Amino acid sequence: MKLSEEDIELFYKLHPALLFYTNQRKGVLREVTTMEEFIELPIEEKNKVREVLYQHPKLIDSFVRRNPFNFSQDELEIVKSWKNFLKGEFYLFRYLKKYAIFLDDSSPPKAYGVLALKSYFQELVGPWLPVFLKAVLLPFKGQIIYDSILIPYPVSFGPGIRRDLKEAYQEAKARFGIIMSLPWVEKEESDVERLKSYLSSEAMRDKYWEEIEELIEKDSNLLAVYHQELGKVHARTFRRRLSGIGLKGAWFAILEGEIVAGGSTRAEVEQILDKIIPEEKRNFVYVFRLKGR
Repeated sequence: MKLSEEDIELFYKLHPALLFYTNQRKGVLREVTTMEEFIELPIEEKNKVREVLYQHPKLIDSFVRRNPFNFSQDELEIVKSWKNFLKGEFYLFRYLKKYAIFLDDSSPPKAYGVLALKSYFQELVGPWLPVFLKAVLLPFKGQIIYDSILIPYPVSFGPGIRRDLKEAYQEAKARFGIIMSLPWVEKEESDVERLKSYLSSEAMRDKYWEEIEELIEKDSNLLAVYHQELGKVHARTFRRRLSGIGLKGAWFAILEGEIVAGGSTRAEVEQILDKIIPEEKRNFVYVFRLKGR
């Protein structure tokens, strides 16, 4: 969940320099006149300069143009990319192997895969999640990091809020995936993609049932997508049940939540379906296979 050591070193070369430049231009801490003095400041003092930087993002362009530290062009490009910073409040929701999940509180919600810097997030905010905090997310070589300062709120969450956050995370994954780079530009969803995201979980189906009905009323061809996606949901339950009684490798077909055919091969099941399913519902059937043999 961390940047490479080489990139961590690079970040701590570039970002403090940008903050020091901000302090020089805006006079936030007038008594600080050298880079060495700035680096030794407590985090509370650095944060004052940091807030000014994000209030005046044109300072980033000014820094890149003047290049007061004689950075290379590649280094300047990294600094320039920080104009695409994302400042706000997030739920540090989950630790995964490759990154931590930062979940925003927008509607619809979005989830970001964020890498740590010198210290792992568990060392900074502890193992117990979620944690509600202020942060600034930055692009860095096609990845997302934070800008070295996290400000957690001293709050805890009951089971109701935890459940809501889990549903928000599932919605964010279904609609947008895990966002891995900045800036992130929302793509126009097709009706098929939107319907699939609405059907992706029980919570989503409950939340967006009106939108689901509207999409299907607008385009009856989406009925096939609707039944296929719900077939996938029902298949998970049937797989557990059928495997639990010892069946392996068999094929089954689901229509409107019911198993309507089974056989030892897909071709066998498809032949049965062609004979027993009305033509207007044939595309609604979802076919699945049990593991084994």
